Amino acid sequence: MSSLTKLRKYIDIGANLTDLMYTGVYNGSKKHENDLEHVLNRSWESSLEKIIITGGNYQESEKALEIANIDGRLYSTVGCHPTRCLEFEEKATSPNQYLEQLRDVVKKGKNKVIAIGECGLDYDRIQFCPANIQQKYFELQLSLSEEFGLPLFIHCRNAAEDLHQILSKYKLNGVVHSFDGTIDEANKFIELGYYIGLNGCSLKTKENLETVAKLPSDKILLETDCPWCEIRPSHAGYQYILKEHQYVSTKKEKWKSDCMIKSRNEPSNIRQVLDIVSKVKNEDPSVLNTHNSVQQCVTNYSNSQPLTIGTITTRAS
Repeated sequence: MSSLTKLRKYIDIGANLTDLMYTGVYNGSKKHENDLEHVLNRSWESSLEKIIITGGNYQESEKALEIANIDGRLYSTVGCHPTRCLEFEEKATSPNQYLEQLRDVVKKGKNKVIAIGECGLDYDRIQFCPANIQQKYFELQLSLSEEFGLPLFIHCRNAAEDLHQILSKYKLNGVVHSFDGTIDEANKFIELGYYIGLNGCSLKTKENLETVAKLPSDKILLETDCPWCEIRPSHAGYQYILKEHQYVSTKKEKWKSDCMIKSRNEPSNIRQVLDIVSKVKNEDPSVLNTHNSVQQCVTNYSNSQPLTIGTITTRAS
């Protein structure tokens, strides 16, 4: 590993560390012991400086905060994913009561919760939640962003037009994460003041890479969205991953504490995302670092301590 790579520090703005895969459970079947501690140790050894754990519903938001409290380098979000928005009606006495539960997690995590989400719109999976229900409860969650002055961690799948229409009614900020849309869609979100989050799902196709190449470097945030969105050999961006960032993995049935699990993404793979983005944009990774650390800060509403929510920062040698 080069000396500069060692000095480079990363921030993963979106890690689903509450997922049962990190407890060894896959599709309801226990394959190995809980290895979240090992996953985190690999992250710190791979120069992760901070990790933001995504909350996908009330229960996950509680769990994300619980995990965040075990280490000063961990933070979390609070929100309800669009495909789960029926929970506002089915898992509480009323939608407002569900919102109040989310609000309570934000209050409880005043030093740890730094964004509202994952929330947004997903029209690719309306079989889980109708579009009109998604829209209704996405807007309801925006009140939390307004109330606590926290940025949004936004999900968007095949819904850019409606998402933009809703966001344009508010003066909020945040990131449209796991972006896989067009450059025109990205620019519209950027014009509203939002960043564009990139992970393996943003780098699958030639068209994806063409979009990334046109994005303003200072509006890009990097993430893994682990355990999802791994970068596979069949993806267009895979060819640009440095050999030193291609890690050994094993099948879950042959789990070892010092080895990644095949097809289960981890925060350590944030390096692969940077490799691809820097190559596609023909930009030195360290320069991209600098771009990504300029304005990407949020202020923790409880103690006014700035926390970099951008992708990476580079330490001077």
